[in-house]
Amino acid sequence: MKNKILILNILIAIAGALLFIPGIGSARLFDWDEINFAESAREMIVTGDWFNVQINFESFWEKPPLFIWMQALSMKIFGVGEFAARFPNAIIGIITLLLLFNFGRRVENTRFGLMWTLMYTISLLPFFYFKSGIIDPWYNLFIFLSIYHFALYTDPSKADKRMLNAALSALFMGLAINTKGPVAFLVFGLSFLVWLIAGKFKLSFRWKDVAVYVAVLALAGGAWFIALALTGHQEVIKDFIDYQIRLFQTKDAGHGGFPLYHFVILLFGVTPASFFALSTFRRKALQGEGGSIAVLFRWMMVSFWVVLILFSIVRTKIVHYSSFCYFPMTFLAAFAATRMMDGKWKLRGWQKGLLIGTTVVYGLAFTALTLFDKFKHLVIPYVKDPFAVSCMEAESSWMGFEPIIGIVLIGCTIWFVVKFSRKPALPAFGILAAGNLIFILTAMYSAVPEVEKYSQASAVEFYIDKKGEDCYVRPAYFKSYAQYFYTDRQPQNRADDFTWLATGPIDKPCYFVVKDIPKKVERLRTEVPNAEFLYRRSGFQFFVRYPDPSEE
Repeated sequence: MKNKILILNILIAIAGALLFIPGIGSARLFDWDEINFAESAREMIVTGDWFNVQINFESFWEKPPLFIWMQALSMKIFGVGEFAARFPNAIIGIITLLLLFNFGRRVENTRFGLMWTLMYTISLLPFFYFKSGIIDPWYNLFIFLSIYHFALYTDPSKADKRMLNAALSALFMGLAINTKGPVAFLVFGLSFLVWLIAGKFKLSFRWKDVAVYVAVLALAGGAWFIALALTGHQEVIKDFIDYQIRLFQTKDAGHGGFPLYHFVILLFGVTPASFFALSTFRRKALQGEGGSIAVLFRWMMVSFWVVLILFSIVRTKIVHYSSFCYFPMTFLAAFAATRMMDGKWKLRGWQKGLLIGTTVVYGLAFTALTLFDKFKHLVIPYVKDPFAVSCMEAESSWMGFEPIIGIVLIGCTIWFVVKFSRKPALPAFGILAAGNLIFILTAMYSAVPEVEKYSQASAVEFYIDKKGEDCYVRPAYFKSYAQYFYTDRQPQNRADDFTWLATGPIDKPCYFVVKDIPKKVERLRTEVPNAEFLYRRSGFQFFVRYPDPSEE
């Protein structure tokens, strides 16, 4: 049995490496989040200051440094670039799959561990996150591990390891706090409170375990904040706390959304797992269940609803905010799928309809995307946004096979539904996995680079062209981090004040990048009267202002 488990772990690790590592450097980093974090890591290397997180060589107080350290270390090994920025998430992807398999087999059996791993791997958003350069895969895993070990603490069958599980729960919560901030503890605290209320406040605990939890959490979670205070950086702590509060009160960074935003994202973004998980949202889902699987089920259900409701209340709506839910959703999906295979539950007709219908939409949308250049002339007259029209001038370069991938996804899903309806068994999921993974990987390797051509490519190419030149580069009237990372900005070129760069006595050329919107272009010409037009390309116009010799 041990040899079988070892072999399965090795196979999962190899599969994870093959799925998550290849191609992570094939597409440029996307504004804002990917480039934001990568730039902070690059500036750590440039300045040699690994203590302060910076953007444009100024303190950046929105995030703690743990993930930035990972990226900076990766860049020291592989060099500054897209691969290094995304490599930490590829590694945590492999680790996550191994953890889910082993946690699943321990709370129930090997089949459950494999199903949980499979559900996480083949669902759209969870997979994409492991190919990205954003903080959330590490942050979410740390929160999940904290809740998982606390769930074990509350499991009567694990009473002999209470202190260890309390310490591990606190350790991982501390790491989560040092990855993205104290909201991690809010998620845990609210989940614990709801769990207590649902269980009528029945919790067996020991005060020495509480003391261990508090001590480990204070040490692991407060280390960076204590260090900031001791080194006289109290203002960073204040700014950090103010930022966390603002996220709850305002539509920060323009990221607003309707109240059910995260419901929609999770339902249609974590497919196919989400449609299986729907079977568990009923009162008698745990009927006949007991042991560790029932304990973890309650914690996963509680944490899912806490995060979903919490970030539905928060006015800032960003897809990352509900991404912790990928863990409980895929757990619930695995729970439902294994019960279906045992003949206890059924995949209902409406679930089959949702699964096939969503797949048809994704498949046809992907096929339409690959053929967009052939019919975009029919779409452009109906597009009112001048920036979008300008971006559509870009030309994509598909290999030619991509249009059939959407059809493959639809075909595999229908095949799975038919086969699973006749005989609910594990092999049927191989068909579903094949369709989803072929679709996702094609999207990653082919579609993402092509989509970038219609969004930021021309601006990023301009920044890369200025790499190494002693100059200033300033986007006009829009926020971006790309100019920092892709020009390899150095401290001597960090001037960013628009008024000074537009009309002041600059000492080197300043390049302005403006979106190809007539009103914004005219505004730039007015506010930077001696700017020279360079060229326009798919979404952007480029200008330069040279130093005035008379001011030297």
